[in-house]
Parts: sequence; C-alpha cells; structure tokens
Amino acid sequence: MSWYSLLQPDHIYTFLLLFVRLSTLFVFLPFYNHMSVSPQIKAAFAFYLTLVLYPIVPITPEPMAASLFITALLSEIVMGLIAGVALNIVFGIFSYAGEQIAFVMGFSLASVMDPQSQIQSPLVSQFLTMMALLILLAFNGHYMILMWMVEALRQAPLGGFVLDHDMFDYLINAMGHLFLMGFSVAFPIVALSLLSDIIFGMLMKTMPQFNLLVVGFPIKIALALLVWSVVLGSMMLIFKDEFLKAIHILMAWI
Repeated sequence: MSWYSLLQPDHIYTFLLLFVRLSTLFVFLPFYNHMSVSPQIKAAFAFYLTLVLYPIVPITPEPMAASLFITALLSEIVMGLIAGVALNIVFGIFSYAGEQIAFVMGFSLASVMDPQSQIQSPLVSQFLTMMALLILLAFNGHYMILMWMVEALRQAPLGGFVLDHDMFDYLINAMGHLFLMGFSVAFPIVALSLLSDIIFGMLMKTMPQFNLLVVGFPIKIALALLVWSVVLGSMMLIFKDEFLKAIHILMAWI
C-alpha cells in the first residue's frame, strides 16, 4: 500500500473514526482516564494506538453527507460513554461502601478533594478506590480493557454502534446493584458498629459514669479497623468478580 493511497478520503475517514473510538478510552474508561495523567500524554497514546491498530480495521466508506459523518462520530463517543459507565459503576460500589464505613467509624468529616471526581469524598472511599485500582493492575484488568477495544474493532464496525434496550436495562439494574453491593461490602463493619452501639448503650445504662465520647469512640474505631483489615481481601475479590462480569457484558454487546 502506497502513502498516496493512505491519503484517500476513505482512509482518512477510517483513521479519524478509529482515533475518536480510541480517544474515548482515555476519556471515559477507568484507569486510563485518571486525572493524574496529562491530556497531552493521553492524546499521544491514543494516536499511537490508532497507528498500531489501523492495519486490522476494515476501511469504512466515506459518508455522502456531513450529517452521517457527525452521526458516526457521536456513535463512537456514545460507545465509549456506555462502556465507561458500565466499568465505573464497579468502582462506584467501593466508593459507596467507603462512605458507609466512614459514617459508622465517625470519619465522615475526614474528607478531602478527590482529584479524579473533583468532589469532596471521605478518605475511606479514596482508600478503597485506590486499592481497587491496584487490584485492577494486579490481575491485568487494564489489558482486558484494551483487549475489549481491539475485539470491538473486529466485531463492531466504525460508526456503527447502536444503543439498544438491553444496554439500558443493564445500566439501570447495575445502578441498583451498586447500592446493594456497596452495602454488602460495608456490612461487616456496619454490623459491628451497630453491635458496639448496642453494647455501649447497655453499659451506659448500667454504668452511668461510663464516658462514651472518651472511651467508646476509640474502641469503636479500633474494632472497625480490625474487622476492616480482616475483610479487605474479600472486598478486593468482590471487586475482581464484579469487574470481570462487567467486561463479560461489554464483550456480549459487540
């Protein structure tokens, strides 16, 4: 193939759609869209991936109207957006669980600005999110995201992604699943906190001199940290299972 043939409209149109699809990887999908990486590096990596994957992409004919071209671009953006929502819901489970844990431990006021979401969030939520991100790297979840993008290039034609009812149904159910799983992840610590509150209440009734603020809260926090250290591994196993389920769903969509 000569360089002149690559400058034909069909090739330029295909290259542009491929670049837009891969750019959504760094805009919507977890790990790759982290705010700590500068936009210049993300754009350069997206361009590099476009050059690498372009030979395996079928040539897409140039559209006859500008409206068709805009529709194709929006189709690629929506594809990345839907995939990003499906995968970020998994991280949302642990962010929500961290909020519940911080509330029962009395750490709700220990909130700082999250550089990724640009909102105030408890330190516990940020810790669980960072741990989930490390586990993602440990079992090569970032490679699975890239493999899904490559498989999507083989299965879904550029500019041909179409939303259907199954995708909306899954996302709606996944949002409900987020709160259910988030509470399930935080349940051991929440249950222990409730049990400790009951015990402290009984002590205050039988021993009025018992100072809950001075003695009770440190004990409650220490017990929560102990249980948290025990169940942290199980939390990360839940994250891995939920992430693999989300990747499997994305593979079924293409």
